[in-house]
Amino acid sequence: MDTATQPAGLIRPLSRSVLPVLVVVALVAAGAFSFAVAGSINIPIVIVVGGVVNLALTYVVSRRAEGHRRAVDRTATSVITTLMVAALVPLLSVLWTALSRGTARFDLELFTETMRSVVGEGGGAKHAIIGTAIITGLASLMAVPIGTFTGIYLVEYSRGGRLARVTTSMVDVMTGIPSIVAGLFAYALFSLIQGPGARSGFAGSVALALLMTPIVVRSTQEMLRLVPNELREASYALGVPKWRTITKVVIPTAVAGLLTGVSLSIARVIGETAPLLVAAGLAQDTNLNPFSGRMTSLPVMSYYGYAAPGFPPEADYERGWSAALLLIVLVLVIFTVSRILARVLRPKGLR
Repeated sequence: MDTATQPAGLIRPLSRSVLPVLVVVALVAAGAFSFAVAGSINIPIVIVVGGVVNLALTYVVSRRAEGHRRAVDRTATSVITTLMVAALVPLLSVLWTALSRGTARFDLELFTETMRSVVGEGGGAKHAIIGTAIITGLASLMAVPIGTFTGIYLVEYSRGGRLARVTTSMVDVMTGIPSIVAGLFAYALFSLIQGPGARSGFAGSVALALLMTPIVVRSTQEMLRLVPNELREASYALGVPKWRTITKVVIPTAVAGLLTGVSLSIARVIGETAPLLVAAGLAQDTNLNPFSGRMTSLPVMSYYGYAAPGFPPEADYERGWSAALLLIVLVLVIFTVSRILARVLRPKGLR
């Protein structure tokens, strides 16, 4: 009897050890192909060819052992797994590059020294760390309340009226605004207020807030829509007013998603360079006043480390990569703290 027409109960599934063996065989074959074509082991060629060979081997082996249906199922699973690995490769490559090149200057001096009067070796990113904290913090203070309350209005209060439609359209437009446009807007605004050439940390915060707000609005909308209407109706049935239902029932239920949206918005802007180059400028020393004078952030420092290195250039390269690595660490810390807060603040019945 052909395996394709055998009853499912009579088909013996493949052993778990078979699929890893097929992956190894596919990688070896891909490595041999890469060496024959390029004269060396080329990682992209190995990944692409290895994925194709693995899919073919998986289908053939599974078809002979389990039948057509399970072979197609295993092949589809292999396609999804291969694409996931292909997506992880560049991410892991970026992380590895930042770790390997950024740890050279990831020392105490990086956190305690500035670039004032520093030429060549030495110096640190203290001024950029403080600038990043101030600029991003002010942007969050502006964008998070505005975005959250806008999302609450669109979900809980609007009834599809004209204001809601216009607001939704504007949020969609703002989501696709290039970051440099936000920087130019902030620069033009503060040039009108303070005079031509005005740059400050607050101007950079305004530019980042423009980029953060639509993300917070969208994430708030989606998270509030996931809250079951039964919870709202139960609260209304007890005579609880709408504003109290939102603050005591809806928001606590969606708090995990709301904090995740805020974290995503911060991660979206904390590494922005173009708007801060235009609106905040570059400074070599610490500036604690966001309303006066230029203020440097970590992405701007990293950019200038490669765009305008001094002599020897290796010193600026190392500081630039250390600033990039520090940005990755900051994003990781922000996500970790948000997940902890989400777990702590979530209602007991949903933990």
